[in-house]
Amino acid sequence: MNLGLMDMIGLAASLVFALPLANYAVIRLFAGEVALGAGLLVVAVAMVVLPQYFLDPGRILRGLVSGLLPRQLRGGEEPVSDSDGESVEK
Repeated sequence: MNLGLMDMIGLAASLVFALPLANYAVIRLFAGEVALGAGLLVVAVAMVVLPQYFLDPGRILRGLVSGLLPRQLRGGEEPVSDSDGESVEK
């Protein structure tokens, strides 16, 4: 996985909040509260994994920009043209 500077800053911010929660979860596991400890450990892992894999800021920004751009500037399909050279909208 190739992480840029902003991705590394986002990962560090996620870890700032996830590591204390994971620490508390491990303490609860050793204290015998398995359900609470395991649940909090799952939440701590999700705090780090979800933003990195599902909430990619670059993908969200590309989708937002492509939704705001006119159809001609999106870079997708070329409009179909007829024999006179004029474009025909579908």
